[in-house]
Amino acid sequence: MEIEARLEQLGLTLPDLPTPIGAYLLSRQSGDLLFLSGTTCYIPGGLLYKGRLGAELDLQQGYAAARQTMLNLLGVVKAVLGDLDRVECVVKVNGYVNSTADFDRQPEVINGASDLLEQLFGERGRHARTSLGVNILPGNIPVEIEMVLQVRSRSGDG
Repeated sequence: MEIEARLEQLGLTLPDLPTPIGAYLLSRQSGDLLFLSGTTCYIPGGLLYKGRLGAELDLQQGYAAARQTMLNLLGVVKAVLGDLDRVECVVKVNGYVNSTADFDRQPEVINGASDLLEQLFGERGRHARTSLGVNILPGNIPVEIEMVLQVRSRSGDG
C-alpha cells in the first residue's frame, strides 16, 4: 500500500468510481496492460470545473482539473486491481484539453496529471504522452484523459 500512503501524505483520497455516460467500460485489461477509458474532473456533486481553457478557465484551473481527472483514473485502477502497488509502470497518457483557438498551453494543463503520477509512482510514473487541444469536449468538460498501464499479477498468481 505504498502508493496509497503517498496519496495520504499528499492529503489526497481516491474518489468513488465514475459512472460511464455511454456504452463503454471504465477499463479493459489485455495481458499485462490495463487500458483506461477517458474521464474528467468529477468530484462529489458534479465537476470541479466546466468550460474552455483560454476563455472561462485559466492555466491553474486546467492544471487542477487534470490532477483531479488523474485521481479519478486512479480510483478506477484501485477498483480493478485492488492495489495501486500492482502498477508496474504508466505506459501512456493521452490528454485532451477543451480550449480556445489561441490557447496553446495544453501540455502545461496535462502536467497536472503527469506531475501527480510522478509524485506517486516515481520513475514508474513517467510515461509517453500526448496533449491535444480540442474545440469542445462532451458536456463542456475542460479535460479528458485516458491512460495505459502495465500491471503486475497479484502476489501468489502464476
